[in-house]
Amino acid sequence: MSGSPPELPIAVRGALMPTSQRLVINRRGSVVWEVESSRGHYAVKLGYPIEATAEWPAQPWTALAPAREGAVLYRLGYLSAFGEWERGTWNFQPWHLGPDLYRVWESCRRPDSSIAPHVSVALGCVEALAELHAMGWAHGDVQPAHFIIGPERTHLIDLALARGGPVPEQYDFPFRGCLVHYEAPEISRSVLATGEAEPTQEADVYALGASLLISATGWRAVEYPDDAPRAVQRKAVADGRRRPVKVPGELGELIDGMLSHAPEDRPTICEVRKALSHL
Repeated sequence: MSGSPPELPIAVRGALMPTSQRLVINRRGSVVWEVESSRGHYAVKLGYPIEATAEWPAQPWTALAPAREGAVLYRLGYLSAFGEWERGTWNFQPWHLGPDLYRVWESCRRPDSSIAPHVSVALGCVEALAELHAMGWAHGDVQPAHFIIGPERTHLIDLALARGGPVPEQYDFPFRGCLVHYEAPEISRSVLATGEAEPTQEADVYALGASLLISATGWRAVEYPDDAPRAVQRKAVADGRRRPVKVPGELGELIDGMLSHAPEDRPTICEVRKALSHL
């Protein structure tokens, strides 16, 4: 779908009664609005299938992702609603104010910067992921853009790929990996071998380590050409071609441990939280 985005579904309009709306994302397979109404402040997501091109295969799962995320949020006890429109599914959920992790640490990445990554920001991200893990779920798509650093707490968003409990069968789909910059080696290896993988809390810890690293330094955890095909990227991750962690001090040591090649060598999110709370 190109050009102007579709309208908000009638069911969403009826439920929220928007007084204003702002288009946030309009990309392949996904549209997101920020919606304000007398009933609250919401994010509204609309999904539709991605058609095949010469460069990309078709991606029908994007049509189901908003409803799947809505179902996950409901099971976790968060305020959300979801449903269907003529080309896919939608959800709405509370809007979280604040910049994402990558933006918050922007000053740390400047070549002439002497500003160190603030441990409290890292701890907020860890606590948000720890809350999800404590409920028995793995996120599956941990990345800097999914940590919203709010005025009171950090929120972990975009739960469409999370695993940890049943979701409606008509909205479910296999996990075929995430953004490779943050994929753990075992996830990349499984996707290369079978086309699918199983999100785990250990892989989430790796992804959080990779997120902290790239946000603090601008460097990916694993080295591969910027324009490399996904399979080449995943092969580099699976083979463990890791860059050295150049984050100073104990935070750097902790990130290095989170990026351990073997899942069993990584600290749990609770161990990461304990270590950070003492820095």
